[in-house]
Amino acid sequence: MKAVTFVKYGTPEVLQLESIKKPIPKADEILIKINAIPVTTEDPLLRRGEPYFTRLFLGLTKPKNSVLGAEFSGEIEAIGQNVTLFKIGDKVFGHSGQNLGCYAEYVCVKEKGLLLKRPPNMSAEEVAPVCTFMAAWNFMVALAEVKHHQKVLINGASGSVGSAAVQIAKTFGANVTGVCSTANINLVKSLGADKVIDYTTDQFTKNGALYDIVFDVANKSSFYSCRNSLTKNGIYLNPVLKISTLIQMLWTNFFSKKKVMFSATGLQPISKRKTFLKELTKLFETGKLKTIIDKRYNLEQIVDAHRYIESGNRKGNVIINL
Repeated sequence: MKAVTFVKYGTPEVLQLESIKKPIPKADEILIKINAIPVTTEDPLLRRGEPYFTRLFLGLTKPKNSVLGAEFSGEIEAIGQNVTLFKIGDKVFGHSGQNLGCYAEYVCVKEKGLLLKRPPNMSAEEVAPVCTFMAAWNFMVALAEVKHHQKVLINGASGSVGSAAVQIAKTFGANVTGVCSTANINLVKSLGADKVIDYTTDQFTKNGALYDIVFDVANKSSFYSCRNSLTKNGIYLNPVLKISTLIQMLWTNFFSKKKVMFSATGLQPISKRKTFLKELTKLFETGKLKTIIDKRYNLEQIVDAHRYIESGNRKGNVIINL
């Protein structure tokens, strides 16, 4: 089968299209013929092996997993002998876990892993990035417990996680301010944001407005610069694991009413993440959430897709169609 592999950390050019052996499902596994995969914000980080301390888990000098990609949508082609929850031909979507392997024509996943049947009102490419919404749900709902009438600011509101966070906060009745570039203002408004700040002309940390939650999806600010923009019991969220964030979490936990919070969505128990996905799927089925697709590529264009992700110009999700 065709797959994109990499044997060393580096620029997008380390990604190579090759022919590798098609996986065979074990007794408790399912073989998925992949239809679409999203290129996520995390993918270039994994490709570069950054932050560097993550190489303790990813591989010190070279990647342990040679095929990137953890999110997918597709169709079940084969099942292991012990599989009972799914059947051949089921249209599904999900997350392959720490083994990755989705930059390929086929992937094997556990029957009891993060795998759900595709909602009938969604196409393969629409459902492929739904797992990206898990991060937004984890931070906004599970961690910060967003509530009706709270004031929420999403810094980086036009990207994949940011666009998800705007929509999720609105479904809970929050008053949402999105921060993005001039080119993305109309998109963020269309997602339901009550106010949009153009970061090229206005700095939200200096306009005097206060927020109950600041979700720094873009990782372009800090708790230090945002603290005067938080209410007395405000929460600063950052989805990027940094040593400084961990130190600030500890400090604010003991010495400040304003809190810094972080949670590694991918390290949450599968049962918890599956609950997130089920709740999200209900909202997609009723039309309260939607995935935003910016650009489409094929597997042969994966280098271009990574370059585009790293350009910072993304509006929603970047999809690889197979």
